[in-house]
Amino acid sequence: MAGDQIHLGIKLGYTLFLLVLVPIYWAHYGPKNFLWFSDIALLTTGATLWLESPLLASMMMLAVLLPELAWNVDFFGRLLTGRGMFGMSAYMFDVTTPGYLRALSFFHVPLPVGVVWLVARLGYDRRAWLYQSVLALVVLPVTYWLTDPKENVNWVHGLGKPRPALPPWAYLALLILAFSLVLYLPPHLVFTYLPLSVMSS
Repeated sequence: MAGDQIHLGIKLGYTLFLLVLVPIYWAHYGPKNFLWFSDIALLTTGATLWLESPLLASMMMLAVLLPELAWNVDFFGRLLTGRGMFGMSAYMFDVTTPGYLRALSFFHVPLPVGVVWLVARLGYDRRAWLYQSVLALVVLPVTYWLTDPKENVNWVHGLGKPRPALPPWAYLALLILAFSLVLYLPPHLVFTYLPLSVMSS
């Protein structure tokens, strides 16, 4: 039955977490930090829990599944060996960053599991790849125009280090294609052909 797929306790607990995280992040990092797709997914997942929307759940799963898995590999690899693979979680080991901020950032650990669980619970909407690709087409240029290259939000100013050799417009166009075809398409294809979670398009 619609409206009872997700337990009320999960909805309330997640909402409480957002009520703590959002004002702290806003005060410390500023509103532009919420252009990160991980933060977009974090917030949208809150709406997804209450709306129980297969489309929103599917979009957020595509948006963050592979990047968040990479974050976790980087974090736990650095934790165990002292060396990170991608540099994505380096700030978690920066002692100059307040401990409470690093604690809040642990949301990256359960996020990929959580979005997959939501899709398994609500179903996979096959429209998600198109809608998420369109969202990236909007978010990435906006991120480029509004954010500081030093912050390199969503890697719009370069992979790893800013200032790629390509002209900015060419790099941004390739990045949009990479998000759609490299990050979003593989999980879309996997979930499209999982009978347990497929929704009609």
